[in-house]
Amino acid sequence: MSDYTVKNLREVKDMAPEFGLAPDVSARFAARDLNLQRSGVSLQRLAPGVTQPFGHHHRTQEELYVVVAGSGQAKLDDELVDIRVWDALRIAPDVMRAFAAGPDGLEYLAFGAPAVEQPIADVETTQGWWKR
Repeated sequence: MSDYTVKNLREVKDMAPEFGLAPDVSARFAARDLNLQRSGVSLQRLAPGVTQPFGHHHRTQEELYVVVAGSGQAKLDDELVDIRVWDALRIAPDVMRAFAAGPDGLEYLAFGAPAVEQPIADVETTQGWWKR
């Protein structure tokens, strides 16, 4: 018997409402739903013109972001990077990051590895880090 899991990412629970970020932000973290053992994945969306209300970095997880719709910018430490559909952006754990959507919004997949037992313990956030 094969060992695999299939889950539509749009059917994963949106966690943004629990943090008061909806409807401008959507964040669907699918690691548990997919039974991932060595990595993480999420589907995230920012409404047109919205900037994430916080910046974050990790202690151990490297992340890969792939833009699947729209466009925008990523702030990486003190640098701004334009991003558009099918751009892939690798970010080392210690780089502070946040995203801002362009006029069509921004939707992206975020992949993180290695897996961490307690994701909240691996991330450090700073509210209002990127003021546009």
